[in-house]
Amino acid sequence: MESWITDFMEQYGYFGILMMIALENIFPPIPSEVILTFGGFMTTYTKLTAVGVIVISTLGSLVGAIILYYIGMLLGVERLERIIDRWGRVLRVKKEDVRKADAWFDRYGYWAVLLCRMVPLIRSLISLPAGMSGMKLVPFLLFTTIGTLIWNTILVLVGAAVGDNWEDIVAFMDVYANIAYGIIALAIVAVIVLYIRRARKF
Repeated sequence: MESWITDFMEQYGYFGILMMIALENIFPPIPSEVILTFGGFMTTYTKLTAVGVIVISTLGSLVGAIILYYIGMLLGVERLERIIDRWGRVLRVKKEDVRKADAWFDRYGYWAVLLCRMVPLIRSLISLPAGMSGMKLVPFLLFTTIGTLIWNTILVLVGAAVGDNWEDIVAFMDVYANIAYGIIALAIVAVIVLYIRRARKF
């Protein structure tokens, strides 16, 4: 996957970075670590600048985030509740659980968006619940921009600093991603265990 991403970026420059990072936000399996670190490396042998790569990659991230935000808005909590009405017994989920999750996101959603924009895979998917919960667009864009700018700046500058060794950073980020996924998996398991224990009491 890396080769066609880097080839596209080398061929189209800023536009290539914009398209790749926008696609990465819509299709999370495309690794932002490759796009951003290689984008930083490109500033060492092309006319691209670090500031330009950071700005254009942040713009591309926002485009992808907005698309997923509106997909989440179209799905909506009410439509999700209708799905729960039909399949809730199989999934062992109640409409009350959906409402509680929605209320939690209403309370902590902005910070969740900010922090999750710096976690691989989740950084893209967080836009869906933001849209589903009806989070206001302007604050969503603000917190998305801040989190994205931090993530993009770090990886682009590191890529520019290490030059030809940019792939070493990608390998390191894979380790970081695996740790993050492990923490998320443990959190999900903990929630499931708590839910089962609570269900047995009733």
